[in-house]
Amino acid sequence: MLTTRNTALAKPQTLIPSVTDKKRIEQKRMDDVLLLLENLVDREEATVKLILDCLYDVGSVNLIDKKFPRRPVNGIIKYIARLSKPAFKVVAFRWFRKNSPQLITNWLYKKIKF
Repeated sequence: MLTTRNTALAKPQTLIPSVTDKKRIEQKRMDDVLLLLENLVDREEATVKLILDCLYDVGSVNLIDKKFPRRPVNGIIKYIARLSKPAFKVVAFRWFRKNSPQLITNWLYKKIKF
């Protein structure tokens, strides 16, 4: 008795994932990094605020010294910069919380992409 073979070709199993699978996995892992960074910013709010505070102190003094070298004007503007610090902290933290996780994720992705 003769048997007929199935002429449909079976799809060979590959051990190497396809390019789309790699991209999907890569995107999923980068989404995980973004989520972890967002979590980190939320959990470490006090640390982020202290970092922004230090950056404001150093940056404002350097900017004022560069743009206003005359002594009397320089002192007045530094005093104004100290008064505006609380407003800066609120705005800077909102901006940091909203934008930094994505910016850091993109930067890290560029560092690991070949």
